Amino acid sequence: MVLVFAESPNGHLKKAAFEAVTYGKKAADLLGTSCVALCLGDVENAGVLGSFGASNVYHVANSTLNSFDSQSYSAAIAAAVEKLGATLVILSHSSTGKSLAGRLAVKLNAGLVSGASSIPSVEGGKIRVSKGVYSGKAIAEYEINSPVQVISLMGNAVKPIKSGNEVAVESLEVTVPNNRVTVKSSKTQEGIVPLPEAELVVSAGRGMKDPSNWGIVEELADTLGATLACSRPVADSDWRPHHEHVGQTGIAIRPNLYIAIGISGAIQHLAGVNNSKVIVVINKDPEAPFFKAADYGVVGDLFEVVPRLNEAFKQFKANN
Repeated sequence: MVLVFAESPNGHLKKAAFEAVTYGKKAADLLGTSCVALCLGDVENAGVLGSFGASNVYHVANSTLNSFDSQSYSAAIAAAVEKLGATLVILSHSSTGKSLAGRLAVKLNAGLVSGASSIPSVEGGKIRVSKGVYSGKAIAEYEINSPVQVISLMGNAVKPIKSGNEVAVESLEVTVPNNRVTVKSSKTQEGIVPLPEAELVVSAGRGMKDPSNWGIVEELADTLGATLACSRPVADSDWRPHHEHVGQTGIAIRPNLYIAIGISGAIQHLAGVNNSKVIVVINKDPEAPFFKAADYGVVGDLFEVVPRLNEAFKQFKANN
């Protein structure tokens, strides 16, 4: 059995959960077994996970799990794995998944591959998983030989696919330890697609010269329906909030389209974005390192190029 932990921050299932269940279903088909989903704490409409391939959806309705604590969550998931007899556990490679993966591997004495980037293969009954290494410069393949395996899935690595119907949610009773951390309040960004889930990202760097110039970037992102991002120097200078910082020391993303405006393309930044499917670079320096990683590049003054590009997008949308 393949068990997928479906995250439900603030009680809502997100795209990452649907990606993980789709991945789990594909892995289960390769292994000739079933895929089930597990939800913890508050969650709305968990039965929709059946549409993405879960044959059963289990819910541990314990108030202790209404706020995230890696110790209580990992204990609950491990107990569910043992109770249901699952041999493969799938998590999202989010901040939550990263907190849980190592703990789960230890509790289950399981082999772990974190940050998987493609559907696994099965040879001789053993799972092989690919992931990016050396800051995305190479792909490594891992074979997991342990009786129980844990895999965390990179965001946007798999497109959510509906392959079934909604199912009834079943209550699952497991022992959950009390939280050792009390969450008194939580502040999250609302109304935007989180960077790890974003398919379109518009990012800018110090080439913007001043935070007051950010309006042209925001307008382009608004036209495209994209999520905003920035380089580390911009976040460190308090031009933009730190949750927008992408790169090796920020958030690693893999959108379908990444537009980099006024960013030189230092290796630390590239490490967090080079898994993007298409990269467009706008920079007035033809020697900027980012052009070597770009699928498309525009050498020019961003203050001229970006407004013209935005107008072109608006005209295209109006005509299509």
